[in-house]
Amino acid sequence: MTSIVIAAHNEATVLDRCLDNVLRNAVVADPAQVIVVPNGCSDETAAVARRRGVTVVEVAEPGKAAALNAGDAVATGFPRVFLDADVLLDEGALDVLARELDRSGALAAVPARRMELSGRSPAVRAYYAIHSRLPAVVGGLYGRGVVALSRTGRERFGLFPAETADDLFLDSLFTEQERLLVTTTSVRVAAPIGADDLIRRLVRVRAGNADLRETLPGVRRSNRRAWLTDVVARAPWLAPAAVCYVAITLLAARGARRARRAGQVAWGHDRTSRAAGRKA
Repeated sequence: MTSIVIAAHNEATVLDRCLDNVLRNAVVADPAQVIVVPNGCSDETAAVARRRGVTVVEVAEPGKAAALNAGDAVATGFPRVFLDADVLLDEGALDVLARELDRSGALAAVPARRMELSGRSPAVRAYYAIHSRLPAVVGGLYGRGVVALSRTGRERFGLFPAETADDLFLDSLFTEQERLLVTTTSVRVAAPIGADDLIRRLVRVRAGNADLRETLPGVRRSNRRAWLTDVVARAPWLAPAAVCYVAITLLAARGARRARRAGQVAWGHDRTSRAAGRKA
């Protein structure tokens, strides 16, 4: 039985769509256990989840790590899938991930990532033209909003750490040989609408990643020249996009440093990508 844990902070606008997607997948991967963990919500997230008949575990305070731990504590099945509420899996993706984990003996698996860029600003599209080609993004466990763990993979750690970078934490636990990129299925991730929205998202991500790297050894370090050596050097026609990528990255890095100094690193989300997702 597959168990799917969805940590949800004020996700009422997209949770119905997410659960439609997951429950259709769960029919293929039957039986499945779907657990939604509303945490610190001021909207109807919990009510939406209850209407769909899934298991609901409410947490009073906002925080993704605590929500993941609470949902994981009542999950009983494997593979154990940790899923963000704003992403959409291909039909049958849960079944494919479970089958490939079993076939390969891998401890962790992710689908390929498809960025939803329709209606996004040129700067956002340029940023992802580079970002989506970075080796760490292509082969890592992060940036997709979904990770599936085998029973042995889940035994690799106890609790999710308090830092917000849960997918980078999972990525740090497994070697390249222990994780699997399943290219026969994919997850759709909605990009922010404009450059300002993207920078705000990246500030949160970079600040959380920096906190995690300070706390835990072995977390993957970013290769700050990969955009040049592994992307533009191989595809020179992407050089104009790289200008946007570098500018956005530098602005986000500065914002992350300020956020950490001010103690303002917290779990949040980009409302513009969710608004776009409601129309999809």
